[in-house]
Amino acid sequence: MWLRSYSTSVYLFLYAPIALIMLFSFNAGQHAAAFECCSTQWFGRAFGNPFIMEALATSLLIALSSAVIATLFGTLAVFGLQRVGKRVRLLFEALIYSAIIIPGIVIGIATLIAFISLFDLLNPLLAALDLGIPRLNMGFATVVAAHSLFTMALVMVIVRTRVEALDRALLEASADLYAPPLETFWRVTLPQIAPAVLAGFLLAFTFSFDDFIVAFFVAGSETTLPIYIFSSIRRGVTPEINAISTLIICVSLALLFTSRYLQNRRAGVHP
Repeated sequence: MWLRSYSTSVYLFLYAPIALIMLFSFNAGQHAAAFECCSTQWFGRAFGNPFIMEALATSLLIALSSAVIATLFGTLAVFGLQRVGKRVRLLFEALIYSAIIIPGIVIGIATLIAFISLFDLLNPLLAALDLGIPRLNMGFATVVAAHSLFTMALVMVIVRTRVEALDRALLEASADLYAPPLETFWRVTLPQIAPAVLAGFLLAFTFSFDDFIVAFFVAGSETTLPIYIFSSIRRGVTPEINAISTLIICVSLALLFTSRYLQNRRAGVHP
């Protein structure tokens, strides 16, 4: 009995504030702390705010770019690790899980230092060569690079599980029929791992879109939606911010549930 009560308390502590934000996004009043039922005016105001729309477009473009890169290279890395020795594979698996376990603020600071060091090395060289290349600075590309690196670990964990469960008999049958390795990949391997690859893509997109900590360190002059929300709440929480937060929560949950459904469907587990 006490264990059930404890579990209920934990879930309430975690999800009650989220439910409260979603409730207050339908506030008919002008103050975020005083709820008046009910209106969707703040969703309209959020979509009519050019700064929010610009930040949203930036976040979507960054999330899409980083998810594509992470999915592509993460999937290729999984197949590459299948062809190395056990010790090397264990080393890389430890690095993969470290990228997931390490706190985001550590990744953000480390990435910031790495980019600053790289730019300090390359900018004088580019200036000396006089190639007309602009000075390298923090911005869109650095956020995409940082997000691609830490979301790649998520993709690798998901895809590797599916690759290890592949039916080797189908691969051997394809080889017996003299199919080239590339054709075997396109016709046999890829259809089997496609749900896991798509699930990894959706998860990478979600983590990149929601990320604030890493983006805050490496975004430079770029403003993503989480950064905009953080800047706005420093001046006070408004129902408009609640409306944006509700939209982010709904989209993130939809992508996460879709990712989970795709993994379960391929594994033969019914939701």
